[in-house]
Amino acid sequence: MDLIDKLNELATRIHRQKDTVLTEEAAKTAFVLPFLQALGYDVFNPSEVIPELTADHGVKKGEKVDYAIRQGDRIVILIECKSIGTTLSTKCAGQLFRYFAVTEAKFGVLTDGIRYIFFSDLENENKMDDRPFFEFNLFQFNENQVDELKKFTKSSFDLDTIISTASNLKYHKALLAEIKTEFESPSDDLIRMLTSRVYQGRITQQVRDQFADLCYKAMRDYVREQVNDRLKSALETESIAEAPIVEKAGKSASDNEIETTPEEWEAYRIIQAIGAELVETEKITIRDAKSYCAILFEDNNRRPICRLYFGKTKISAGIFLSEGEENCPLEKVSTLYQHKDMIKAAIQQYL
Repeated sequence: MDLIDKLNELATRIHRQKDTVLTEEAAKTAFVLPFLQALGYDVFNPSEVIPELTADHGVKKGEKVDYAIRQGDRIVILIECKSIGTTLSTKCAGQLFRYFAVTEAKFGVLTDGIRYIFFSDLENENKMDDRPFFEFNLFQFNENQVDELKKFTKSSFDLDTIISTASNLKYHKALLAEIKTEFESPSDDLIRMLTSRVYQGRITQQVRDQFADLCYKAMRDYVREQVNDRLKSALETESIAEAPIVEKAGKSASDNEIETTPEEWEAYRIIQAIGAELVETEKITIRDAKSYCAILFEDNNRRPICRLYFGKTKISAGIFLSEGEENCPLEKVSTLYQHKDMIKAAIQQYL
């Protein structure tokens, strides 16, 4: 089983159990240890996954970090666990900061069993950075994040490789946060920079105030145009009537008596168009079967978006949310647009 499949399975189980796992110890046993196991570590070997590691230092004595992972003869990762729902700020990582300085570990992980926040010493050696370089959320991850997480698996762990990419990850995340902030509320520096490129006069306070609103609207319009272009791209496909028949399990559609109908193709394009607001349309795929037509995320049957049940007399769609499959009767294919929010939620859970 691939790592992504193990993570999907674990995420599904956590969704079911999270309301009953109320303490830190329960989260460690039910969620954190299975996560480490998914990464290939032997959680039953205390010389590899060390529980309650003690490493006294000058500030406090007798403190323990929840887990330490050893590779060969070296401790490489320290893990501090909190109960589900804890705000995982740097204030919660006090023990990690102290232990990091007195062990040879290069990575500290703060987790509540769902979110895993990775720190290192990219700025000052042997001093854990205040800002993490990577975060993995079991309830919201994509393939790129899984690829980054794979570097921490037992079989792939290579200190030099991770360190060489950690800096880019850290600052990429920081830049995304800054860009988000600028889109939501453009800073004075950005407003003045953009204004100076299009306005020839002196930038007075009055001019600055005028362009503050213009900059905000222009950035919003740019994003809207990009979304509309993606929607247009999704809809500008070859004629539905000329669409090829989907093959299944290595056989032609005729061999399996499966034929994707024009109505199913139309529904597929509508779901692609809705999903284009969130992801590239190629990530939303179609896989036909005898009793239904499946719309999947990244062609993974463990990541269903919905199933189309198109009979001769009535049609419906089963939309897959975290709670299960929600059946939605359809008056006609275009009625799918009325379930836009549910379809987007079904896609969002895989991002």
